[in-house]
Amino acid sequence: MSYSVVIPAWNAARTIAETLRSVAAQTVPPAEIIVVDDGSTDETEAVTRQSGVPVRYVRQDNSGPGSATTRGFALARAPFIATVDADDLWLGDKIERQFRRLEEAPQLAAVFTQWRTFRHGEPDDGTGKVTPGWSRTTMLVRSQVALSVGPVIDPPGNRGEMVDWLGRAREDGHQLGMIDEVLALRRILPGSMSYGRDPERDRGYLEVARMAMLRRKLKNAGQG
Repeated sequence: MSYSVVIPAWNAARTIAETLRSVAAQTVPPAEIIVVDDGSTDETEAVTRQSGVPVRYVRQDNSGPGSATTRGFALARAPFIATVDADDLWLGDKIERQFRRLEEAPQLAAVFTQWRTFRHGEPDDGTGKVTPGWSRTTMLVRSQVALSVGPVIDPPGNRGEMVDWLGRAREDGHQLGMIDEVLALRRILPGSMSYGRDPERDRGYLEVARMAMLRRKLKNAGQG
């Protein structure tokens, strides 16, 4: 089973080399790794090119992580796409385990895994918080499904884009599976897009909920 890896990156010079190495170390190696640089102003490009990991590097004007993910979907050439944020890590057999689940349950459109938090600058000691990773970092999805669901839309604040996209995937009837085992690590990094609570950034979650309610309302009206 062949897969492309899509990594949206914005000012990720501190972390992207480690992320790339975790991708390259998979027991099932990727067919290609696509890094979509979303208008970084730091050394993301230089670090990516000097990482020692072969990548397809693409740069765009800053448009948000959803836009960068969508760009990567369009460029991917393999029948499956795995995504990961540029500050997170995969454990070595993540993709192998996900392909095994897809073989066991071919009706699934995508497979996700549990993930565990760790703090930037400190080694993962296995004590971080573990949660179901309904996230970009843990997703392995069939390429046709990724394209059929449509673009990953960036809401205000650039938070909640994957919540919206996964909600739309479910509304389209796609089945999503979860492996109840930690196979990815989420980095706690002050200053990153996902760090802490921020009223301005968190507006995205409210917009995602509003859009979902509007879609349900329109669907119910069409069935009336």
